[in-house]
Amino acid sequence: MQIFRTFAPHIIQARSMGIEKAIFQRTELLLGKSFMEKAASKRVIIFGIGGVGSWCAESLIRSGIRTLTIVDSDRVCVTNVNRQLMATTRTIGQVKTEVLKQRLLEINPQAEITALQRIYSPETHESFSLESYDFIIDAIDSLTNKVYLIQQATRTHAIFFSSMGAARKMDPT
Repeated sequence: MQIFRTFAPHIIQARSMGIEKAIFQRTELLLGKSFMEKAASKRVIIFGIGGVGSWCAESLIRSGIRTLTIVDSDRVCVTNVNRQLMATTRTIGQVKTEVLKQRLLEINPQAEITALQRIYSPETHESFSLESYDFIIDAIDSLTNKVYLIQQATRTHAIFFSSMGAARKMDPT
């Protein structure tokens, strides 16, 4: 009963404000209403949602990004559990994009999350419409596909970020 009394005012406040406004109330206090409106209007795509991309996706949703596309072809593997956000012993074998999408919607149920279980490559690049995004984020492990994404993304108006990670390597060179 004590727990209910402790959290009840917060639940009532969230319902009266609207869940999304309540979630981002403190971020808006810090960054301002204008920032929150801009963030909510941006379209972001992340390629690769492993050790870098999964954490990036959650940070973006928690920061007020409302429209996010996540792209990865893999399923959660036991070796992902120690470093990937959506990987737990319960999610082993499940499609990474679907598991992460559900987690992100638990943070902001009003977010528009598109989960694509695909690989970005020279053969598939036309299906992604890169020009429709404001931000393109590369967290791809495959060097060939990473280089191709860099080439294509820099031809768009989007702001482009690349993790330049060294997946499964100790020497980043």
